Amino acid sequence: MSGSQKCLCCVKYLMFVFNLIFWLGGCGLFGVGVWLSFTQAEFSSLPLSFPSLSAANLLLVAGGITMVTGFLGCLGALKEQRCLLCMFFVILLLLVLTEVTFAVVIHLCHEKLDANAQAELKEGMKIYHSEPGLRKSWDHVQKMFKCCGVTNKTDWYDVLNGTLPLSCCPLGLDTCTNGWSEACYEKARKWLLDNIPSVLVFGVCIGVVQVLALVFSMQMYCQILHAEKNLD
Repeated sequence: MSGSQKCLCCVKYLMFVFNLIFWLGGCGLFGVGVWLSFTQAEFSSLPLSFPSLSAANLLLVAGGITMVTGFLGCLGALKEQRCLLCMFFVILLLLVLTEVTFAVVIHLCHEKLDANAQAELKEGMKIYHSEPGLRKSWDHVQKMFKCCGVTNKTDWYDVLNGTLPLSCCPLGLDTCTNGWSEACYEKARKWLLDNIPSVLVFGVCIGVVQVLALVFSMQMYCQILHAEKNLD
């Protein structure tokens, strides 16, 4: 076996290992998204801008794309096909750029995104009486987080003619006149931030693997091209 063939073999298996880790990471992200979706199933009638619901959907999409991309990378490495490797490199590069752009946008525009999400949730409150699914979701959220309204309990006054839903108060009361003081949006956001650090660390590790997979895929592409030229 020549030196170039040994180098190609080494890069091939390194790329396969990194893409296998990448694929497993995608499975992990997808699994967390599924878990979050099931644990927040009672919130399903709320707008997707609700923090935990948006996080669940984001993890499902990110995990699914990561799994497909990782599989494509493993296949490209085993088959040693330049077409697959090139496709993998382009898809992964676009994925990395999208992730970076998304992170920057969230960091720079988080206040505006929060304001839009809160406005959407408040708009949805208007059909609290007419939509049983939405009513059940709001009641579950307020009981779970011991909160009331989107930004404060006065959000309900326009909807319920100056009154509050029973879910804004401790169980056992016939009427609710002085509900929880904390806002549901901030309470849900805090709950999400308290439970997300491990996922973020996991995401950073996946990001490092993504960059390494990009390097190895390009290296393998060049090695295959070099080997083909030597054969000619």
